[in-house]
Amino acid sequence: MKIATFNVNSINARMENLAGWLDSEAPDVVLLQEIKSDYAAFPFFDLQTLGYNAKILGQKSYNGVAVLSRYKIEIAHENLPNFKDENSRYLEAVIHVKDEKIRVASAYFPNGNPPYNNPDDNSKFDYKLKWMEAMYAHAKDLLSLNEPVILGGDFNVIITNSDVYDPEMFKNNALMREEVRQRLKAIEYLGFYDAFRTLHPKDVGYTFWDYSGNAFNADLGMRIDYILLSPILADRLSKCYVDKNPRGKVKPSDHTPLIAELK
Repeated sequence: MKIATFNVNSINARMENLAGWLDSEAPDVVLLQEIKSDYAAFPFFDLQTLGYNAKILGQKSYNGVAVLSRYKIEIAHENLPNFKDENSRYLEAVIHVKDEKIRVASAYFPNGNPPYNNPDDNSKFDYKLKWMEAMYAHAKDLLSLNEPVILGGDFNVIITNSDVYDPEMFKNNALMREEVRQRLKAIEYLGFYDAFRTLHPKDVGYTFWDYSGNAFNADLGMRIDYILLSPILADRLSKCYVDKNPRGKVKPSDHTPLIAELK
């Protein structure tokens, strides 16, 4: 079984690239972030012709998450439980794979950096911390279900210095501040396994390159997209890798897919 997470940075703007990638790579489940589309504008039919059922939590022009699957999908949660949020950042679903049920979530963690015109505004960072605390509480509840669980998405966290091309440049960035790192580590310490780092403890695994400054060609990237596996699924992990090909296409997303394969 092949599971991918991909921040598409507007699904309608990237649909041609996404369709080509889905056709060539044929993942079983895809967790999308930043679809930037409400329900009415989402390309359900195009995805259906490619063999995918889709469930979304949409938002016009901003945010938005989706789960695509070759199997039957049932929505479990729209947004994090017990956390009121005007932004569409979390969609949890149950995938029916033959006789097995796998719970998956597509998550788009807040960025947390202040507006460019008001660097002293900490409201976005405070929101990020509260959102991550709610994510921790829900992740704890998910593990108590003793079900196969996959948490994937754009986490907007650079968890170690080796996960960014220049850690000194980003030391005060909201993606790398210690409060943020600690909150993601706390989720891992509950018992979730970082799929990429489990198999590649020292490899570069960048999933994001800025559009400016020739960043992709110079490999000035960062690892901010994750697939976290519950212990049941971590035992079945056979491969995890970054697919750079979509990032090299014309009009790409600034992210590229992260893929895990399970036995």
